[in-house]
Amino acid sequence: MKREEIDIEALHSFYKELQNLIGLESMLKVHEHYKGSQLVIPSHLYDRKLAANKITELYDGHNSRELARRYGYSQKWVSDNLRKARGKQKVADLNK
Repeated sequence: MKREEIDIEALHSFYKELQNLIGLESMLKVHEHYKGSQLVIPSHLYDRKLAANKITELYDGHNSRELARRYGYSQKWVSDNLRKARGKQKVADLNK
């Protein structure tokens, strides 16, 4: 559908809001790609497993609060994952 053919006033409220948020061209791309699908938008931007791996990789012994903010998880979640990673590392070291 051509841009000039779009009647913005008649758009479904979801698409009208999306159009206001990201612009007409992007809204049309979303519509074309996902039309008819039911979408669930995760509340977290980052995947739990991938974020846990990154946190383990980036942890310097003092930056758990910063990592919690960066990846959008609680400091307790970060601490729990760091503890699990240390446990797995100890097991791996014992098996060497």
